[in-house]
Amino acid sequence: MSLLVVDSVGPATSVQDAGRHGAQRYGLTPSGAMDRLSLAAANTLVGNAPFAAAIELGPLGATFTARGGAVRLALTGAERPAAVHGEPIALYESFVLADGETLTLGIARSHVFSYLAIAGGIGGEPMFGSLAVNARAGLGSPYPRPLQAGDTIPAQPASSAAERSLDLPKPPDGPIRVVLGPQDDEFGDAVAAFLGGEWKVSATSDRMGYRLDGPEIRHLHGHNIVSDGTVDGSIQVPGSGQPIVLMPDRGTSGGYPKIATVITADLGRLAQLQPGRPFRFQAVSIDDAQAAYRGLAKLIRALPDRLQDAQQGTLDLDALFTANVAGAATNALDS
Repeated sequence: MSLLVVDSVGPATSVQDAGRHGAQRYGLTPSGAMDRLSLAAANTLVGNAPFAAAIELGPLGATFTARGGAVRLALTGAERPAAVHGEPIALYESFVLADGETLTLGIARSHVFSYLAIAGGIGGEPMFGSLAVNARAGLGSPYPRPLQAGDTIPAQPASSAAERSLDLPKPPDGPIRVVLGPQDDEFGDAVAAFLGGEWKVSATSDRMGYRLDGPEIRHLHGHNIVSDGTVDGSIQVPGSGQPIVLMPDRGTSGGYPKIATVITADLGRLAQLQPGRPFRFQAVSIDDAQAAYRGLAKLIRALPDRLQDAQQGTLDLDALFTANVAGAATNALDS
């Protein structure tokens, strides 16, 4: 059995899968990956089921070393420097980390979360059917907390299979789509301010909720309601008037009015917005939201069909030096 050893890691890195479902009525939060398309892409590249557990990396860097044998990996999501012994590693392409080699990941240049999938998956003891980490609840496996330096993750030895690459369609760059409600009638004219305003994700955001900086959203009848159920993407508005988008580590109920809900197909896109980057919301119908979700599900199912053989190769410098890459040259001073 090979091991992937955590040498160094940022504070927002943990094991995540599709989350634990079916027990929210007991107050059990679902957790799971912030960007499920990127999780599915990483797993597909190494031959795992799309929502198998993988390492979700926050915006800071990390280093991992293979011990006891080679390990096949794939990195997707946020663009960031990635290298093994100084040789760059491509995103959305599988690769083998040989025994003793170290994978070095830098700070995310764009977006927030990356996903490092391990061929054969991550071993652990499922808690309520999932390995997903929720540090507040003490849930998750193999560690019920964010990863720390010195942690080890068992992995299957890398096979001799060819490396694969994956080309995904460019995500939409428009507004984050929402379905209004269920308490949008508690906001009156403030709904127009919510949809017309420019928003930014606050630096105080985390996996439980994204606090938004933007126009103050006023309530008509106060900011307390009888607590009711929430879902991923529920947008609560507390007494401060600054909305909070509930994310996978949210509570299962809440007592603030919810002005809207981010549609499932756009949750990953919202999760990947870096703090301070401006964006807007757009209201859509339930039918449109369901159609967008079906489109996302169809793309995830089709990921294995989009796999291609990776273009492996090394640059022959001797051939480059002797090649006439400029073609025929003429001295401008010659008559």
